[in-house]
Amino acid sequence: MIPLHDRRKMIERCNSELSIEQQCKLLSIHRSGVYYKPCKASNDDLLIMKAMDEMYYEDPTRGSRRYSSDLSLKGYTIGRDKARSLMRMMCLSVLYCKPRTTVIDPAKYKYPYLLRGLTIRRSNQVWQIDISYIPMKQGFMYLCAIIDAYSRYIVGWSISNSSEAEWVVQTLKEAIKENGKPEIINSDQGTQFTSDAYIGFIKSQETIKISMDGKGRATDNAYIERFFRTIKYDKLYLSPAHDGLELYEQCKEFITYYNERRSHSRSGKRPPIITYRQVA
Repeated sequence: MIPLHDRRKMIERCNSELSIEQQCKLLSIHRSGVYYKPCKASNDDLLIMKAMDEMYYEDPTRGSRRYSSDLSLKGYTIGRDKARSLMRMMCLSVLYCKPRTTVIDPAKYKYPYLLRGLTIRRSNQVWQIDISYIPMKQGFMYLCAIIDAYSRYIVGWSISNSSEAEWVVQTLKEAIKENGKPEIINSDQGTQFTSDAYIGFIKSQETIKISMDGKGRATDNAYIERFFRTIKYDKLYLSPAHDGLELYEQCKEFITYYNERRSHSRSGKRPPIITYRQVA
């Protein structure tokens, strides 16, 4: 099987006989993986969203009310409704320090959290998946990433200008094709992960168990959240990409380094790929 990153290199953007969409189908690549056109927003909104993204890692318990008041201290004029709208656009989920007393609608809370008390002993036992907003020079995109909870190896990732469920499913499909199936996959309760497309695909795999964070739980998907913080502060914030292709190359460079050369104390200061492959 040809690795995903090699298949992406095979795309010919000036091919007069086959469109990019046709080439993607032939190579089993989701077209969002090669159409790197950032989402556009006003300059004011981009500045506010960049500030909100940094504030999220500073304190993920902020809601729209606190974003509105805290942003005003930084010189931004933004009401609570606007803050809520931008949070939704950025896929920001408020995390709570204490359990919520609100009863969760059973129709929305589809699957239980399976990781509580679970000892993770091997690769592909548990994967965690999530989406994160990525600020750029002119616009923004989304990064979907999947991490193996035992080794901290990034088993799959993709960038897109849309956070649609089908893109998430394609990213997961490619990760499974290259690394095999996990026993459990954990996500938050975002609309992408409660969608019929996502749930239906995992159920079609038969052996994969679905796990979902408790609403607002700060530690349930901690490994992938920590990875997003690392790639942003160590790479993407330092030199914001001008366009989607540059962002893709930045992510590829950092994730290769993260997987293959960056030591982790969790695995005896070895890079994740060694731990992942030894016991996968």
